[in-house]
Amino acid sequence: MFQNINLVDLQLCVQARWTPKIGDPNLTGWLTVGSYLVCAALAVALLMRGAQPRRERRFWGLILTLMLFLAVNKQLDLQSALTATGRCIAQLQGWYGARRDVQHLVIEVLLVSIVVGLGFGVYLMRQALRRNGAGLLGLAVVAGYVAVRAVGFHHFETLINTHVLDVRANFFLENAGLALIAVNAICLLARRNRPSGV
Repeated sequence: MFQNINLVDLQLCVQARWTPKIGDPNLTGWLTVGSYLVCAALAVALLMRGAQPRRERRFWGLILTLMLFLAVNKQLDLQSALTATGRCIAQLQGWYGARRDVQHLVIEVLLVSIVVGLGFGVYLMRQALRRNGAGLLGLAVVAGYVAVRAVGFHHFETLINTHVLDVRANFFLENAGLALIAVNAICLLARRNRPSGV
């Protein structure tokens, strides 16, 4: 079932299914890119302040890196290239008809990995969880959304393409995690700006 694949055939198949272009050239797509960049800027502001423990600096450094990558990814639509590659591999190896089983397995592995990662993050940040819990949860929400979106599972695609108040549901799902990260960072910055004795 998983025989070798000719890389030229794989490249041609992926090129037929995906080309680099602006992924979401609409207002909500650009607003989401803006949300990623705002989260990155807030992470920079926290890192510039210093004075937080090393684990917290690493956490906000991780958020900064991921937010910048995901801002670029949002408009280059790299997860669609990953989805196209997976579909092409399934087609070239002859198991395209059974791809749903593989998608289910990949989604389960990704979600378990995110839950384990969240648990590990909670453990590592246990002494700073009150200060950083919303950011950690937001990071898990964004990671879950991006991971499931990258798999290209049809039922999830149907869900995120439904409209709520004339806006696709994916905007709300993706930005929920970003809002948690931003609110957490703003609260931390506000605490540091508060005069002592207040």
